Order: sequence, then structure tokens, then C-alpha cells
Amino acid sequence: MSTNSLTTAAVPAGRVKIAARVLRVLAAAAFLAAGGAKLAGVPMMVGIYEQIGIGQWFRIVTGVVEVAGAIGLLFPTTAGLGGLLLAVTMACGVMTHLFVIGGSAVPALVLMVITGTVAWLHRAGIAGVLNSLKQI
Repeated sequence: MSTNSLTTAAVPAGRVKIAARVLRVLAAAAFLAAGGAKLAGVPMMVGIYEQIGIGQWFRIVTGVVEVAGAIGLLFPTTAGLGGLLLAVTMACGVMTHLFVIGGSAVPALVLMVITGTVAWLHRAGIAGVLNSLKQI
């Protein structure tokens, strides 16, 4: 058993990898579907963004962010950044539900926790990117 970090404390590394992979694939599927629906202009999505009141351009931007984040989740080297991007996006979604459009914020909250967990499990990749940017 490895106890070198909080992510693997008392859990075999193989199980953590499997759990991370399952979370990544499930979240990617959810965000590909949601982002695709936004980009396709599904009437329900158009209605939600009408309620938000910023404009339909924001639906397109959100759809692009969700699809890009979902693609990022599918690759181990970009999973941390994809998870971080989507966790922040879902935090904004939770706030939008709570303060602007109403309705249940639970789905966005669950997705935020899942993608935040993916970002945490792949935080070494995020740190690597940040270190690379420091050298530029």
C-alpha cells in the first residue's frame, strides 16, 4: 500500500487510477452531452439561456467550454486542466441556479464535485503546466 500522498493514503494506487479513469469517462460523457446540446441549440438550452438574460452567445461559449473540458478529461495529461476548467464552470452554474434562474443546483454541484476530484487526482499535471508557463 502506498501512503505517500493524500490521494493514495490507505488505498492501493491501482484502485485510485481505476476510480480516476471512471470519473473522467463519466464526466466527459456528461459534458459532451450537455455541451453538445448547448451548441446544437436544443430548445430547453435556448430557454435556460433566455432566462439568464446575457444572450445566446453565452450558451455557445459555455457549450464550447464544456466540450473542450470533456475532451481534456479523456487524456491523462490534460485531465487535471479539463477537470479544473469544468469544476469552475460548474461553480458558476451552481451560482446561476441559486441566484438567477432558480431550479435545482444539485446536478451542477455533483458535476462540480466530480470534476474537482478529477482535478485533484491529476493535480501534478496542473502543476507541471504551471511550471512550464513560469519558464516562458
